[in-house]
Amino acid sequence: MRVTKHHHAALTVHESGKTLVIDPGSFTDPLVDLGDVVAIMLTHEHPDHWTPDHLDRLLKNSPDAPIFGPEGVAKAAAGYDITVVRPGETVTVKPFTLRFFGGTHAIIHETIPVVDNVGVLVNDQLYYPGDSFAVPKSVDVELLAAPIGAPWLKVGEAMDFVLAVAPHQAFGTHDMTLSVIGRAMHRARLRWATEKNGGEFLELDPGDSVDM
Repeated sequence: MRVTKHHHAALTVHESGKTLVIDPGSFTDPLVDLGDVVAIMLTHEHPDHWTPDHLDRLLKNSPDAPIFGPEGVAKAAAGYDITVVRPGETVTVKPFTLRFFGGTHAIIHETIPVVDNVGVLVNDQLYYPGDSFAVPKSVDVELLAAPIGAPWLKVGEAMDFVLAVAPHQAFGTHDMTLSVIGRAMHRARLRWATEKNGGEFLELDPGDSVDM
């Protein structure tokens, strides 16, 4: 299984000639040459995690690909056929099995409504929490995509999240709100947290991949 980081929060997962797309949003360049896209996963409704342009482009080439997301995504993307998923559920679109965790977005501010958010575990190996610090209980996470920069994120909380998950490997995502210097600083903090439990931190830039 190959995991590729794209700009901001977008990821693609490739396995056996098939592709899963996760959170292609407004800070993400158009995703091209993806091969056979068999599913699209949207963790929540905020535009930095999905846009109609991305969905239209993906569905033009893969019209039968299901789109998974929580209830809030189904409401926000009413013009699309969204399959609603909830924490505790599992869906399979071969060769991918997706398990869902969490349920709500991290709090940005008391004046801003909290929206639905689901973290996704892919093939019991890759975990991405979306915009949350939802820990997948009793899961031995091989690779963690850990958010490192956001209006809702304090780096100390991100460090605690990595410590709680204790992945074998981790890399930073959700990072377009950071300067180059800020990104390097936050990566260093998450590196410490990953290595604290014997894991390895990977510095992935857009277009970089890791094979599992």
